[in-house]
Amino acid sequence: MRITTTLGLMKPLAALSALLALGACDLQMSTIGGATAVQDISSIKVALDAADVAVQKQTVLTIIGTGYATISAQPARNINQKRLMAIRVARLDAMRELTEQVYGLSVNSRTTVIDAVLQNDTTRASVDGTVRGARTLRINPVGSDTYEVVLELDRDMVARILKAVR
Repeated sequence: MRITTTLGLMKPLAALSALLALGACDLQMSTIGGATAVQDISSIKVALDAADVAVQKQTVLTIIGTGYATISAQPARNINQKRLMAIRVARLDAMRELTEQVYGLSVNSRTTVIDAVLQNDTTRASVDGTVRGARTLRINPVGSDTYEVVLELDRDMVARILKAVR
């Protein structure tokens, strides 16, 4: 499970914005230095406009989901049906992973301790959501008994999904 990001551009932009904001706080307007203050303000505006352009040129982030399934565990009668079922199960597993990344994972845990001795420890996880527009990047056999399916959601599709939920 990985999320491809381009945070390398965001950190310098945040630092530039903070520097410009703090630098603007120390402007002193005087009749002699008034022109300098106006120049400082205009240079801040130019820098912020350049930062806006840089943010708009960022590459689109994608979310990747990977699923796996074994062929031999499928309840079909012949090997071809088992392969198709394994691909279907791996695809659903990848969709579940995408759903976890978009909506989050709900975790419920219960621990029972009696006389300072752990008796029972149960953890359950669930995810609920709708994923649309996932692209299949690849379907690969892994070894002789497993299939891997890799799906992708681009940032625009994630935004549409979340907007539809709200």
